[in-house]
Amino acid sequence: MNQINLFEILFEPYKITKHIRLIELFAGIGSQAKALERLNVDFQHYKVVEFDKYAIKSYNAIHDTNFETSDITLIHAKDLEIVETDKYEYIMTYSFPCQDLSLAGKQRGMKKGSGTRSGLLWEVERLLDECVETNGNLPQVLLMENVPEVIGSKNIEHFQEWERKLESFGYRNYCQVLNAKNYGIPQNRKRCFMISILGDYYYKFPKSFKLELKLKDMLEGEVDEKYYLSQKMIESFNHHAERHRNRGNGFGWKPTQGEGIANSLTASTSCRSSDNFIKVLGTVNIGNNESNNRIYAVDGISLTLNTCQGGHRQVKVLIPEKTKRGYKEAYEGDGVYINQPHQKRGTVQNGMIQTLKTSGNDVGVVVSEPKIIDDTQGFDGVREYESYSPTLRAARNGLKVEHNLRIRKLTPLEYWRLMGFDDEDFYKAEKVNSNTQLYKQAGNSIVVNVLEEIFKKLF
Repeated sequence: MNQINLFEILFEPYKITKHIRLIELFAGIGSQAKALERLNVDFQHYKVVEFDKYAIKSYNAIHDTNFETSDITLIHAKDLEIVETDKYEYIMTYSFPCQDLSLAGKQRGMKKGSGTRSGLLWEVERLLDECVETNGNLPQVLLMENVPEVIGSKNIEHFQEWERKLESFGYRNYCQVLNAKNYGIPQNRKRCFMISILGDYYYKFPKSFKLELKLKDMLEGEVDEKYYLSQKMIESFNHHAERHRNRGNGFGWKPTQGEGIANSLTASTSCRSSDNFIKVLGTVNIGNNESNNRIYAVDGISLTLNTCQGGHRQVKVLIPEKTKRGYKEAYEGDGVYINQPHQKRGTVQNGMIQTLKTSGNDVGVVVSEPKIIDDTQGFDGVREYESYSPTLRAARNGLKVEHNLRIRKLTPLEYWRLMGFDDEDFYKAEKVNSNTQLYKQAGNSIVVNVLEEIFKKLF
């Protein structure tokens, strides 16, 4: 039975009926504007405040605008030009910097007067104060986005101070933490949103819905070798694995003599040979003898995927993590931490990616690469297979398909897809920015799909 919210009884839901003038403070690449574009609503790119010259270049390329960089500390109410509020609906968004709030940062906080980057929130207070002092016109809707720590124990006092200030202006605040994976994007990305509506109105956040897309659906078909895990990183995983084997935690198998360092990441179906385990690449149905149906590794270099589906018998990659067990299993299509994973928990996300950061070096994905083995020439006759096949199987004339599991970073395009941007948006931004900036801009952005659902409730 659904509970009745008192605000739903006392107040009417707020609905936008006028032409929208969008004001984006800390605009980034314009995810808020992109969400409104997707909804085909009547709006104007009215004001954009963004200090990062590279972000502005991408914003203009995506939205076909011509804004210049601007410093919020130098902006005043007169620059916002909030006028004729009877004719226009002003939505002002402010996704202020999270660096001093997030667990990944130094957690210096957002206290007023602190001088921190997250403390730039109080510049928004100054602008609203100036609006009241000049002509009394305020934006009818405010939208805040930030990391969940903005309402955490270390910051809640200052966040509540901000809420009280907004209430003094006449706003009613509605705050909730939403996860992108609950709104159509396979990214485990939690963010805190607050809608503030001028007047006695009610707002209800969108309901979550079942995720249909998988991380694999967001990946490019062909990716440059430079995105794949380096041998140095694999060696670090190997050393971590060795430490856990020495402690008795074990990864369920022992490498045979001559196998490469990548084997510390593999837990494949194995058969015993003396005191060691021989890694099995997979099985094929070419006879009644189970042993003859197996394909064994000879070089031990690549991670391998066999035909066993379900029952926890699929070949998997073992990613170090900060738990007693010491590792977590990852299968094809899973997102994995690749930056010091042994210092983290939750190193694997099944079928999705972890929260994207501003660098492409933190997370990766487990992918499968098919190859054909020419059994008539022995295992030295390995060549690339032309088309993808999901399982290992026998082919004609003794050819067998082997699927190799590898870990790679996400490409900049995949980053943008996982933030809800279209490929066309990415290609426009790519023309004016480097990959480093493209990673940063996506990591600093807001998932467009989540914003779409939030804005839908206002129409």
